[in-house]
Amino acid sequence: MLKNPEQTKNEIVQWIRDYFEKNGPKCDAVIGISGGKDSSVTAALLAEALGKDRVVGVMMPNGIQSDISDSQEIVSLLGIRNVTVNIKAGVDGLSGAIEEALADSNVGIRELSRDSMINMPPRIRMSTLYAIAQALPNGGRVANTCNRSEDYIGYSTKYGDAAGDFSPLSNLLVHEVIQLGEVLGVPERLTRKAPSDGLSGMTDEDKIGFTYAVLDHYVLTGECEDEEIRKKIDRMHALNLHKLQLMPAFELKDHQQES
Repeated sequence: MLKNPEQTKNEIVQWIRDYFEKNGPKCDAVIGISGGKDSSVTAALLAEALGKDRVVGVMMPNGIQSDISDSQEIVSLLGIRNVTVNIKAGVDGLSGAIEEALADSNVGIRELSRDSMINMPPRIRMSTLYAIAQALPNGGRVANTCNRSEDYIGYSTKYGDAAGDFSPLSNLLVHEVIQLGEVLGVPERLTRKAPSDGLSGMTDEDKIGFTYAVLDHYVLTGECEDEEIRKKIDRMHALNLHKLQLMPAFELKDHQQES
């Protein structure tokens, strides 16, 4: 638990201000709004740090999104500028084009896998955020909304929701994000609702096979009563570390170059 959520909130707000002062003094912040705790809390932090007029919330349903009213509620509550971009045509167009090409190729597959289809919308959403950010008169910086719990097990899409220019929540566990939401006045039903990727039809906890409470406790203490869950957390952490690290690059040695 955060010892002083109010102080932590103030420090993150100042950190955001410092980031923009160095990396775009006139830029706006662009954030994807899902209506869940992470995007809601991040949007609230941005509004306090920069002012509501410098925050652009982007809602990106893939066809019909049953809980889009939650996204609309938070942008209305914060009074930030917002736009809704339905990405269904983009998802359908790209997946269709790829499968059409695969059918006539020698790659050895004829259709995209379930994981390919699940991860395509997050990547298209991130492309959408950067397109909007670059179109703004003063430019924009895209907020990453991942938290420490998700990052620890790699529960994110590489170059999708794992991307961004700055990350206010990446060192906060799920229960700590909820604490910040309380301080910021984010409606409890948004910070406490069962998180979901909105793509697979399952909650995050159903999909990963354990609760965030169990994960947070393990990350903080190294303790987990269920040995199988502990092994699963360790396995997910090891397999997905590449999502948090810079792209490996071959290092040219001095003896390989002429001066």
